[in-house]
Amino acid sequence: MINKLIANIKKTGAPIVVGLDPMLNYIPKQIQEAAFKEFGETLEGAAEAIWQYNKGIVDATYDLIPAVKPQIAMYEQFGIPGLTAYKRTVDYCKEKDLVVIGDIKRGDIGSTSAAYAVGHLGKVQVGSKTYVPFNEDFATVNPYLGTDGVKPFMDVCKEEKKGIFVLVKTSNPSSGEFQDRIIEKRPLYEWVGEKVAKWGDELMGDGYSYVGAVVGATYPEMGKVLRKLMPKTFILVPGYGAQGGKGADLVHFFNKDGLGAIVNSSRGIIAAYKQEKYAKFGKANYADASRQAVKDMILDISTALENR
Repeated sequence: MINKLIANIKKTGAPIVVGLDPMLNYIPKQIQEAAFKEFGETLEGAAEAIWQYNKGIVDATYDLIPAVKPQIAMYEQFGIPGLTAYKRTVDYCKEKDLVVIGDIKRGDIGSTSAAYAVGHLGKVQVGSKTYVPFNEDFATVNPYLGTDGVKPFMDVCKEEKKGIFVLVKTSNPSSGEFQDRIIEKRPLYEWVGEKVAKWGDELMGDGYSYVGAVVGATYPEMGKVLRKLMPKTFILVPGYGAQGGKGADLVHFFNKDGLGAIVNSSRGIIAAYKQEKYAKFGKANYADASRQAVKDMILDISTALENR
């Protein structure tokens, strides 16, 4: 799957991923009203609004982008109907030949981690039959429990030829409370990055590993160090746009071949119509605003890479 992700990036010329992280207040009134008319102001109504909103964005952008990253919490908050919308979104994106990164941030002890891995990336056995529950292509993984929590995902990735992105240095302001702590004269995130690179050596694609890393766009200097520590690791970079990251900050996340990183933008794209820059599109054309935001992001990053 890492090979497919790279192939999609080369085909589109867009090392970006659209974060499908819907909140109800992002969804234009006309979509909410149509969903509530059919299902009422219920969890089912909210899930239908989310699904229709996502579908509009995917239809408007799938030809420009290599991948999407739905954040499962935004769906779980609406219970089982929300998870159904999540699954419909995953399936629809795969129909459009997009790589799907399930932003699930799981990490637990062995058997529990194995169940998460099977549920999201693998197959589950039910009597004599086998089922594929969620069927994402990648999943995000929290490494706080160490190898015990990550190896079950690696085992499933090896079997299914899928991948993971391990949290190394996250984009949120308080990430440094733990991740920047100095251990034996080096910050913790460097130790984690080295471990990710070592795990990745066991699961190599053609040039990059199935085991990727998450490093926030808001910490470009740290990204520069981690890029050197993890030369064969693909880096998922959150924090672009709404969290303050911009193309010029991101060049160090990429290798000299122009690959090695994929940059995520969520509300900066899916709620673009709410920004002054794209207000001309209006609520009715929210998906067209998202398409323009994608084009602007591609231009920003490609220009920065050309000028580095």
